[in-house]
Amino acid sequence: MHLIRGLQRFRHKPGCVATIGNFDGLHLGHQKLVEKMLKAAKQRALPSTLISFNPLPHEFFAQSNAPARINGFRDRYQSALAMNIERYLLLNFNQEMADLSPQTFIDKVFITTLGVKHLVVGDDFRFGHRRQGDITHLQHAGEEHGFTVEQIPTVTHDATRISSSEIRAHLANGRLDEAAEMLGRPYTISGRVIHGEKVGRQLGFATANVALGAHQPPARGVFAVQALHSESGKQYRAVANLGERPTVGGRKLLLEVHCLDDNPDLYGQHLQVKFMHYLRGERKFDSLDDLKQAIAADADAARDCLS
Repeated sequence: MHLIRGLQRFRHKPGCVATIGNFDGLHLGHQKLVEKMLKAAKQRALPSTLISFNPLPHEFFAQSNAPARINGFRDRYQSALAMNIERYLLLNFNQEMADLSPQTFIDKVFITTLGVKHLVVGDDFRFGHRRQGDITHLQHAGEEHGFTVEQIPTVTHDATRISSSEIRAHLANGRLDEAAEMLGRPYTISGRVIHGEKVGRQLGFATANVALGAHQPPARGVFAVQALHSESGKQYRAVANLGERPTVGGRKLLLEVHCLDDNPDLYGQHLQVKFMHYLRGERKFDSLDDLKQAIAADADAARDCLS
C-alpha cells in the first residue's frame, strides 16, 4: 500500500476508484465501503484509493475539545494495509480546505488530481464549506465529468448504527465486547516499547511501556489483554493499565503491560496489545503496598479471564 501524505504529493497517473471519510477505527461500516471500493476497482482494473484527513475535520474545528481517536495512525494504517488497499491518501485538513466550496473540492480532489472514475461514500458523507456538499453534488459532478457514485446505506448492529462515536462510548465505559462487535475485531493499541520509570519492577511486576505518542485512546482502566510481539509473532497473556497512575503522582497517559507467564525483554520492540476483558477502573490507592496488592489481584483476574 502506497501512503501519500498530501494532495501535492500525489504523483500517480489519474484514474482510480476511491472512497472517502474519517475512517476512525475502520469499523464494520467503514469496511463495507472499502469492500465495495475494492470490488469496483477490480471490475474496472483501476487502483483503489482510500482518502482520509489529518487532522480529522471535527478535530480541526474542536481543537482540544475533540473526542479521542479510536486508533493512532499506526493502527489505522495497519488495518487499511490488511484490507489490500493500494493507495492511502491523507489530505491535510486546514483552513484552506475547510473553506473550499463543494464544487471546488470535487474539481481539485476527485477530478483534477485523482481522476476518479467511481466513488463510494457512506449515507452520511458531507464535504466542502460548512458541510454543504452531499450525494446530490457528487452525482451531478459525476454526470458532467464521467464518474459514477455509489452510496452505501448505514450498517447496523443489534438495530444500532455502527459509528465511531458509538465505539468510543463503548470503550470509555469498558464495554469491550460491544466495541469489538462493531469493529469486527478486538480493540487494539500498538506501539514501540520504551523505557519507563520502573515503578512496576520495584513492586515486583515488571511492565512493558507502550508508547502512545499523541494518541489519547478513549479507553481507561485495567484490562486483561493479549500482547503480540510484532516481529516474532509470539503472544503473551498479560494484564494492562491504561491511565495516568495517580498513586505515584502520574500525569501522563501510559499503557503499561505486565506479561503473566514470562518476563520478555521487549525494549525497542513493537507490541500489539489486544484488549480482551475490562477488569476495573483506574483508582488512587493510599499506599504502594495497597497498589501492589491490587496489581496482584488484577493479574489473577486476568489469568482467569484469559485461561
